[in-house]
Amino acid sequence: MARESWTGRIGFVLAAAGSAVGLGNLWRFPWMTAENGGSAFLLVYLGIVLAVGVPGLLAEFVIGRRSQKSPVGALRDLSGSRNWGRVGLLSVLAGLVLLSFYSVVGGWILRYFLASPTGAYFENPGAYFGSISFGPEAAAFHVLFLLLTAGVVYGGVRDGIERATTVMMPIVFLALIGLSVWVSGLSGASAAYEFYLSFDVGAIQASFLDIVLAAAGQALFTLSVGAGTMITYASYVGEDRSLPADATLVAVLNTTVGVLAGLVVFPLLFSTPGADVETSGPGALFVGVATAFSELPAGRLAAAGFFAVVALAALSSSISMLEIVVAYLVDERDRSRQEAVLGVGGIVLVTGTASAFTPQLFEALAGPVVDFVLTAGLFAFVVFAAWVLGDAAVDEFGRGTQFSSGLADAWRLLVGVIIPPFLAFTLLVGVFELLGVTLPSWQLGLAGIAVAGTVVALVRWTRDAYGAAA
Repeated sequence: MARESWTGRIGFVLAAAGSAVGLGNLWRFPWMTAENGGSAFLLVYLGIVLAVGVPGLLAEFVIGRRSQKSPVGALRDLSGSRNWGRVGLLSVLAGLVLLSFYSVVGGWILRYFLASPTGAYFENPGAYFGSISFGPEAAAFHVLFLLLTAGVVYGGVRDGIERATTVMMPIVFLALIGLSVWVSGLSGASAAYEFYLSFDVGAIQASFLDIVLAAAGQALFTLSVGAGTMITYASYVGEDRSLPADATLVAVLNTTVGVLAGLVVFPLLFSTPGADVETSGPGALFVGVATAFSELPAGRLAAAGFFAVVALAALSSSISMLEIVVAYLVDERDRSRQEAVLGVGGIVLVTGTASAFTPQLFEALAGPVVDFVLTAGLFAFVVFAAWVLGDAAVDEFGRGTQFSSGLADAWRLLVGVIIPPFLAFTLLVGVFELLGVTLPSWQLGLAGIAVAGTVVALVRWTRDAYGAAA
């Protein structure tokens, strides 16, 4: 059976952007910007997106298009090593872990969307969220969100994923633009814009390292790198076209959604007496914003529109999470897409239900577990692209593009030398935090350099045993 592919560039870019545009943009990025220097932080963030995020995204694109396979087969076949194929199994694990908590959050969003026309949560949003976030009702809406996700992936790459994302993503962008225009007329809009986008260089100077690390972590998380999603999606690219241009476009679309989310959320909060503008995360989305809608004219209609946009953004991301595991079963286990979707859906039905009933499990999966898996996955991908594929990666980078060879060499330097120590540092910070051990940042930085250097040396040494990359 011939492997599926996208119909064209628009389908690929919108699907990749849909994977990247998710809840991290809507409940984390705006607050991170406001609390770390406003538009000054935005400049730092954009610089890191271009210097770290886009190169990491390109590493996955290069591996996927070069191999025309999902992560397990891509790493194994391009290296000639079964050990690298085992590393690719991190992507399968990442997909399962992500969906096991993300589908629960998706269920919360569906619940709020359906409750908005009646204003069911308007009287006491905090108590309402506490009553529906975990338990039988949370499990039921997790199942509903999972069914929607599985239904799209069941349809295939073109008739399912591409068709859905090419409809959903324009709706998300246009709806956010429309909502941002609507809230600009609210009483608190001016104060909100000042809070969100004031150019505060002092905040950057006071905590430059912390802000850079936070911006880099956000850039990598929101660009959906590390799970193997972009390897999987790029493996469906059937023709030569500019991967650097596509990666940059995905990054721009992703950042635009994050900025627009802030232009919607903060005017809502600042126009609501007593609203908490400092709290990010689920509390901001399901309590703070919900409270704001309860105080506004036509609040029920506006709330329904807002949570519909959030639901579409969440669905476009969850589709890509499921596709990682489904593609593995189709490519490596010779299962039909329909069998794979039903099998993986059944597993996530169980793991997601467990998360919906167990807040401690949910918090572990949504926090340290997923952070570790995503960071470790991206570390493996960038090292693989630079030091296993090597010249072949540079060749793949240049296919279909008019960029100079110098840009490809600069990209290889970034993914091979600059990014691995940062990712190793991030992993070490997470491990020591879990252990309750506090070390100075400079010690962790040196340790990150040592770990990355050791891994690269081992990869280069073992690469000779398998020959040049394909």
